[in-house]
Amino acid sequence: MTARIIAVANQKGGVGKTTTCVNLAAAFASMNYPVALLDMDPQGNATTGSGIDPRKLMVSTCEVLLGERSVPDTMLQPDGLQFDLLPANGDLTAAEIFLLQQDEREFALKRALAPVLERYAWIFIDCPPSLNMLTLNALAAADSVLIPMQCEYYALEGLSGLLNTIEQVRSSVNANLEIEGILRTMYDGRNNLAAAVSDQLIENFGGLVYRTLVPRNIRVAEAPSYGLPVLLYDPRSKGAMAHVALAGEMLRRYEKKETA
Repeated sequence: MTARIIAVANQKGGVGKTTTCVNLAAAFASMNYPVALLDMDPQGNATTGSGIDPRKLMVSTCEVLLGERSVPDTMLQPDGLQFDLLPANGDLTAAEIFLLQQDEREFALKRALAPVLERYAWIFIDCPPSLNMLTLNALAAADSVLIPMQCEYYALEGLSGLLNTIEQVRSSVNANLEIEGILRTMYDGRNNLAAAVSDQLIENFGGLVYRTLVPRNIRVAEAPSYGLPVLLYDPRSKGAMAHVALAGEMLRRYEKKETA
């Protein structure tokens, strides 16, 4: 089986991208799938959220993109977690500047991942909150894009911008790029605006919107400070159960596709 590569992206920050990435990696790993999590954000939040201190890294995604290290030699196995991590830190900013001067710069990550595609069932990529060369590398390497978004007014405007970007990527560097799904995060059903935006999303995007909602949940917010996915920090919390439900919903979609 070749890995399914999913880029988790949104040009807007603070929408739960990293939380989604780390917890989906943990959820699929808990089902005994071989999983890799790739941190493509210089802030290194997915790295921190997996219990690794970005400041202590000797090598990271930066060296992989520059062609100085292979993915297998750079992967870490964080303590207590069942997935592999390609870690990141601020050095990634330098990699982006270097890539801008290279030919075929959009495909650095795709080239680097080629040797490990048979090793994993799922590869999740945590993208930076902007459309830059790092995000473009992730989208060029990915099979699909999972879009986490909060149900608030400006989020809808940001979503249309992101969908335009995905179209541009399709027409230039990755014709097969699909939209994996749209995930409503930090959801508070008591908020009238959230409910209205949610209804609008379903009206406009139908089946692309996951039925699973990730609620606002204090345990989800606390987990990264302990370097753990919420699935390990508090498996019974609403946030943990939502991510397990999301993984289940994604699997059912694939099964449906394969039998169609």
